[in-house]
Amino acid sequence: MSGIGGKTGATGALGALDLRSREIFRSIVESYLDSGEPVGSRHLSRILPMPLSPASIRNVMQDLEELGLVYAPHTSAGRLPTETGLRFFVDSLLQVGELSPEERIRIESQVAGQPTDAGLEALLGQASSLLSGLTRGASVVVTSKDDRRLRQIEFVRLDPGRALAVLVSEDGSVENRILIIPPDLPHSALVSAGNYLNARIRGRTLDQVRGEMEAGRRLVEAELDELTARLVEAGLASWAGLDGARRQLIVRGQGNLLEDLTAMEDLERIRLLFDDLETKTEVIDLLSRAENGEGVRIFIGSENKLFSLSGSSMIAAPFRDSDRRVVGVLGVIGPTRLNYARIVPMVDYTARVIARIVGGG
Repeated sequence: MSGIGGKTGATGALGALDLRSREIFRSIVESYLDSGEPVGSRHLSRILPMPLSPASIRNVMQDLEELGLVYAPHTSAGRLPTETGLRFFVDSLLQVGELSPEERIRIESQVAGQPTDAGLEALLGQASSLLSGLTRGASVVVTSKDDRRLRQIEFVRLDPGRALAVLVSEDGSVENRILIIPPDLPHSALVSAGNYLNARIRGRTLDQVRGEMEAGRRLVEAELDELTARLVEAGLASWAGLDGARRQLIVRGQGNLLEDLTAMEDLERIRLLFDDLETKTEVIDLLSRAENGEGVRIFIGSENKLFSLSGSSMIAAPFRDSDRRVVGVLGVIGPTRLNYARIVPMVDYTARVIARIVGGG
């Protein structure tokens, strides 16, 4: 499985915990992830793999609290992990599980089993729905439309002063843009511009085509008459400059987050998370951070601005095409007590299945 990335180095000094302290800390975190409840010294004395009295455990818990790894909520005698503690656990102590054969088959059949002509958006929507169902969290996918490989561009006159530029991608998606054209532009210029581009775009991305056309501007002008060259340039420019709009966000399974509420503060946290998910630009920005590097990344609570109020976590992984270019990122969002050991391999495996399909493997 790919490596896990996150906020590395921030808790390196905490690695000096001795074996007893690590086992007590691990048990506190795992109990929290399982139940969401504080765990006390008496309960720990019964579940630890080593014989320790509640008094000895309380001394260690106090040390962990001074290190900022755990805290006592309200007046409870039990402890919960802090966000710093969760980060330390994820980076240093998390034992990632393996997917069962049944889970692998389900992911393969539901994601890879999409019809070949269904298109990238349908594929990602299915993957997102699958992940939300498997993890009982909210799943998110972001992809760039500029990464789609092109099949065809056509120019269709609407009236004397306007034409429609039609962009068809290999995944079957179609986008239209209205262009302002000279009223006396001949029909032959529309045909020539379409033919010129179609001879050069098949299998390429929009970014690649724009870059090559810009680099070879003089060649374009030499091969085409002035009006046709301007039409080619206008057609490509009509899809440029739309970076925010070109990042597509798919969210599924928000309702899953309402299933495990134990207190009114949980309901308020989920309401804040729903507000976060409506802020699409910030969700896209956060997911985009997972594009850098390989493997799964984990974002916990207030480490990022988006989740500073709701105290949520996200597990995300990029997927790439056959040229190793990042095509998008998918992830799962939920409370900080997500089952990291189970969800990390699910996100990782689903991302690799998508990469194989997108890359034609």
